[in-house]
Order: sequence, then structure tokens, then C-alpha cells
Amino acid sequence: MKIAVMGASGLIGTKVAELLKSQGHDVVASSRSTGVDVLTGAGLTDALAGADVLVDVTNSPDLNGGPAMEFFTRSTPTLVDAARLAGVRQYVAVSIVGAEGLPDSGYMRAKVAQERIITESGLPYSIVRATQFAEFADAITESLTDGDVVRVPDALIQPIPADQVAAALAAAALAEPRNGSANVAGPKKITFEQLARDSLARKGDETKTVIVDSAAHYFGAALSTNSLVTPD
Repeated sequence: MKIAVMGASGLIGTKVAELLKSQGHDVVASSRSTGVDVLTGAGLTDALAGADVLVDVTNSPDLNGGPAMEFFTRSTPTLVDAARLAGVRQYVAVSIVGAEGLPDSGYMRAKVAQERIITESGLPYSIVRATQFAEFADAITESLTDGDVVRVPDALIQPIPADQVAAALAAAALAEPRNGSANVAGPKKITFEQLARDSLARKGDETKTVIVDSAAHYFGAALSTNSLVTPD
């Protein structure tokens, strides 16, 4: 099977491309560094030529709401049009568990917009919604840090290793289109407090205090207990 991976230089894209190659598939790993621009469409025709499946793991370089919305609402229609012209039989994309329930977050709104463009495109598709990547635990903690205080939401988080997300995307690429979405999540639901304490302990940082604050936001969004985790 020939599979085009867009965003193949990123954390997930690199792993998806390597996994599919190891399984014997013909993988075209594309990114801006290979001359493919999902905003302008440059290089897409060649990258998608003869492809059976498009795996979209692209991401906005700026995670703030406005730039992220601009990125996804420009890049996704460009990819959809190119996939249609190439005769791709399935569009596979990665998204976020709970994104539709967090409209206060500009980035989550942008991911919801991306999903909508794909689902309304008329192309067969599968969307893999993942919980937050375990590899980003330190970055999440830093985003909640102000000086020597880490103010964390009173909510749960369910970190998933990037390898597992990549495996789910690879499996979706090889399966029949779901024409819907599926959730993948880490094995344990933990509090943001535990996430932050584990992160600080891992770095040997004993100078910071972790405080659970019901007013603390996660990338602009107020969280309920289960906003970012999968249903039981």
C-alpha cells in the first residue's frame, strides 16, 4: 500500500512513517523540509501521486487560537482538494479527545474546525482522537508555571505515549475508513497535580510549589474533571 504522511518530520509523523515502512508499505514522508507546503499546495501533487491513503499529522507552528485556526482552515482544504484529485481512498487525521467540549480554547476550536472540514469533504476518512501526549508532560507543567508556583486545574489528564498514538494512526491507515472518529488514550487517568509533581521530580526541581486552583486554565480553557479524558 502507498501511504502519504503529511507532517512527517514531527513527533508523531516520524513514528507513523517509520512504523509503516517497517511493515513493508511504500511511504512518502512529506513536510516543508521535503518541499511540500500544505498551506500553498506546493509539492502536494507529487507527494500524493498514486497514494492509497493520506495520513495528516500536520500541526500549526503557533498554538495560539488565531494562528492555529488560520493554519487548519487553510491547510486542511488544500489537503482535501489534493487528496480528491489524487484519488486517495482514505484521509486519516489525528485530533484531540474532548476538543469539541472546550470552545474557550482557540487551539481546540481550530482542531474542531479541522475535523469539520474533513468530515464534510465527502472523502472516506478516519479521525483518531488522542489524549495529551506523555512526552509533553514537562511542557504542560511549564505552561502552568508562574515563577515558583505551578497552578494546576482541578481536573484529570490521561497521558498517552507517542508510540501508541502512532500505532493507532498506522492501524487506521491500513483499515477500512471509519467515516467517524475513535479515541485512543493512556492507561491511567491522573490529576494535573500528579502530572506536575511527577514532572518536577523528574527534573529534580524542588523549588516550585504545586497548587490546585479551580480557576487555572489549560491553554485558555476552563476544565471540568473529565474534560480531557475518555469516558469510562
